[in-house]
Amino acid sequence: MPTAPWLIAIIAAVLSAILGFFVGIVYRKKVAESKLGTAESQAGNLIEEAKRNAEARAKEMLLEAKEESIKTKNEAEKEAKERRAEVQRLEKRLLQKEEVLDRKIEKQNEKDEETKKKQEELDKKQALADDALSKQHKELERIAGMTAHEAKQELLVTFEKEARFESAKLLRELEQKTKLDADKKAQEILASAVQRCAVDHVAETTVSVVSLPSDEMKGRIIGREGRNIRALESLTGIDLIIDDTPEAVILSGFDPMRREIARIALEKLVLDGRIHPTRIEEMVGKARREVDVQIKEEGEAVTFETGVHSIHPELTRLLGKMKFRTSYGQNVLKHSVEVAYLCGLLAGELGADVTLAKRAGLLHDIGKAVDHDMEGSHVSIGAALCKKYKESDIIVNAVEAHHGDVEPTNIIAVITQIADAISGARPGARRETLEAYIKRLQNLEAIADSFDGVEKSFAIQAGRELRIVVFPDQVNDAEITILARDIAKRIEGELEYPGQIKVSLIRETRAIDYAK
Repeated sequence: MPTAPWLIAIIAAVLSAILGFFVGIVYRKKVAESKLGTAESQAGNLIEEAKRNAEARAKEMLLEAKEESIKTKNEAEKEAKERRAEVQRLEKRLLQKEEVLDRKIEKQNEKDEETKKKQEELDKKQALADDALSKQHKELERIAGMTAHEAKQELLVTFEKEARFESAKLLRELEQKTKLDADKKAQEILASAVQRCAVDHVAETTVSVVSLPSDEMKGRIIGREGRNIRALESLTGIDLIIDDTPEAVILSGFDPMRREIARIALEKLVLDGRIHPTRIEEMVGKARREVDVQIKEEGEAVTFETGVHSIHPELTRLLGKMKFRTSYGQNVLKHSVEVAYLCGLLAGELGADVTLAKRAGLLHDIGKAVDHDMEGSHVSIGAALCKKYKESDIIVNAVEAHHGDVEPTNIIAVITQIADAISGARPGARRETLEAYIKRLQNLEAIADSFDGVEKSFAIQAGRELRIVVFPDQVNDAEITILARDIAKRIEGELEYPGQIKVSLIRETRAIDYAK
């Protein structure tokens, strides 16, 4: 039976489909194998590249480690070199002190020898006096026909008068010599301490200047209807002066801490560019925190600088706060550091405890850090603070006595008094207004003129010396010394002044005649 044509066509189509299916399978297998080979090749390449990168990184790390090792070694060598230099310096100072001590011992030995020679001379003079006394005794008995007892009494009266006169004369000479030696030694000690102390003197002002990038910024600082400048002034307590000064704003105020807060805040606002009351409040808060950190760092810095350690953290913070406190225009923190240095130098000259003296000098004005917030003088406040934070009785007495409110009970307190007076009396250390300066000179001359016998008085040396001319017929040579002392005591009781004032009295007699 013959096959129908359509059946043959169907069979042919089915066979073609089956053949195409198998051909597709073979083709996809080839494509998959090709992709797999390509992926394996890429993976190998990536592995090789990763190995090369790892090796390069390892070499870099090795080089960095070597460089760090070399740097550490260099730093260690530098530190060792510095330590050797410090040891050599200390050894040199020790040798110098030994030399000074040897010289002092030699001088003392020379003085002992001189005293021994004087004693021998006195013994010889005593022997001669005894011999003369014996001869005089015999002569008196022969001439006057006195008994031995009567002659003895006469001689005793005679020699008693002579002895009194000689002893008074010797005592006066010794007093003058002792006074001259003491003055000379004190001047040497003070001069040595002052010359070795080099501290900057800064006269504080009541204004700060903030630079602006352009004059356009002044309008933004003022703000709409002045709201920005009012916000800044109310938050800081400082007056802003915006005038014709090009590219600058002046901050005016008597509180240096508030002025510093205002300066930092304004600089931040100018740098940021966004100036409105909310931003101003935020910047003022940041400025306050920065100033608090600055106070702490400043206190730690001065304790490290002066070598005074183990101070209570609150006292350290108060020391830093004194950077923003002034007295007669003098920065109180710089003044305290200078007094600490002077105390250490004076203590070294006098053989006292240098570390304790520096501590007393650094803390002597600690009360000025909070005297605006507490009742009482800075002396009493400072002593109370030192007691509160467990400072020694020596330090407390030095703080209490540095203005003479109480009597000093130890050498450290006396040294603190001297160093404080030296620091305050130095030329340029403190600022004084012209009116106060002129008034002080007038008061000095008025006090001198109020005494009887004074002809003229002149305040010279910027008020450091009062030179007085007296009437020679009203004041004699003996009274002139007493008058000088009375005037000095009156000045001490009625006036306030830094340092000391020298009172010099002049008495001269002029004889005038005419040849006709």
